[in-house]
Amino acid sequence: MLFKNTKDTKNSKNKIEKLKLTFCGGVGSVTGANFLLEGPGAKILVDCGIEQGTPAAFEKNYKPFIYNPAEMDLLLVTHAHMDHIGRIPKLLKDGFDGVIYSTPETLELCKVMLRDALKLTTQEAERKKIEPMYDDVDVANAFSLWKTIPYHKDFQIAEGYSVYLKDPGHVLGASMYELTYTAEGEDKKRKIVFTGDLGNTPTPLLRDTEDITDADYMVMESVYGDRNHEDRDLRKQKLADAIEENTEKKGVLIMPVFSLEKTQELLYEMHTMFESKQIRSVPVYLDSPLAIELTEIYRKMAKDFNPEAQKENKRHDILDFPCLHIVRKSEDSKKIEEYSAPKIVMAGSGMSNGGRIQHHEADYLSDPNNTILFTGYQSVGTVGHSILNGAKQIELFNKTVSIRASVKSISGYSSHKDSDHLVEFVESTAKTLRKVFVVMGDTKSSTFLAQRLRDYVGVNAVHPEEGQSVFLS
Repeated sequence: MLFKNTKDTKNSKNKIEKLKLTFCGGVGSVTGANFLLEGPGAKILVDCGIEQGTPAAFEKNYKPFIYNPAEMDLLLVTHAHMDHIGRIPKLLKDGFDGVIYSTPETLELCKVMLRDALKLTTQEAERKKIEPMYDDVDVANAFSLWKTIPYHKDFQIAEGYSVYLKDPGHVLGASMYELTYTAEGEDKKRKIVFTGDLGNTPTPLLRDTEDITDADYMVMESVYGDRNHEDRDLRKQKLADAIEENTEKKGVLIMPVFSLEKTQELLYEMHTMFESKQIRSVPVYLDSPLAIELTEIYRKMAKDFNPEAQKENKRHDILDFPCLHIVRKSEDSKKIEEYSAPKIVMAGSGMSNGGRIQHHEADYLSDPNNTILFTGYQSVGTVGHSILNGAKQIELFNKTVSIRASVKSISGYSSHKDSDHLVEFVESTAKTLRKVFVVMGDTKSSTFLAQRLRDYVGVNAVHPEEGQSVFLS
């Protein structure tokens, strides 16, 4: 049953006598994370993200939730990427009035991310001549309900339910939730871990993924469940080679980047390469207002960097360098074309499915002296996926753009663990696990990882279906 906009009371919320887990989104897809844990006295959501990158995403994001938002007590947010937070304002619009929890860092990032999303959602609705999915009141109401929890502190969220947050090393402020349920009158506890997204650690900026050692159940991501990344030293060398090759050709290096984490990580890598003279100085244009604003938050929260990055940041700003040009205004973005090459243009979106990067692709992809460099996951159906997989032309702004530029990709800069390291992560708690639910990946990736976990770790791993419910006995 689909629940539409309602203000129903929560009279039925306490009728669940066993723990029940429902996979409301993020199954068979990398995006759209949304999970519901119901038990005596509480209905708890984990993440509420949008679908991204597919032709059907817009329509699916508008659909009613498969549960009644007005009956939900809590929402736990793992991190600030839109595929984990993008439908939170809609949740409010449809009746949710419970408490939202995250780390303090995630809250600060979400304020920027959801404000930017509101603008884009409103513009898209105007183009389609439909009512927006939510409005500014819904965004404001979300933050009025928001509370924060620090890492490494037992925190009771409801009678019989507590959480303990650990760092997955994915983006600033990201968290894994160790959710422990203790039945009334019993000593027996059940621990369900929601990993959110697991970082490809070690990373240049953030701390390493913390271990899970005593989980009974785990809901884990699988973006790269069926493949591995290149060596970490190789990724930096490939980035340096791409920049040097572009400089030699006097071309334009176009980099579609994700505003949160990927941009900041690449800025730090370039900072070290320019400072050490590993590469020649060349103008770098950061053409993304969202990425610029998020980078400012990273600067303010440098205490969350790993020890090496913290030490370096005390010496000087590791997210800046002399040849970096910050481009905020759209008119300044248009002027980038006037500046002579060689040059590097970093702009969103990371999958080339919108944003300022498309204007640069329209300007530069037809020139064989230029290069487009992908450093993140490209979902099937996105412009980025088409380019990366050999498309000879794409449609941008109602025009056909021929692709004659070099196309390069560096998988090592992914913010997600690869297959081997996902298996290694589960091994640390294999002795206690009753079942692993492999989600947040395409079906091929998720099923492959589930099979690997069964074969190599000996755990009961499954890939559930969207809308499926299971009881955690």
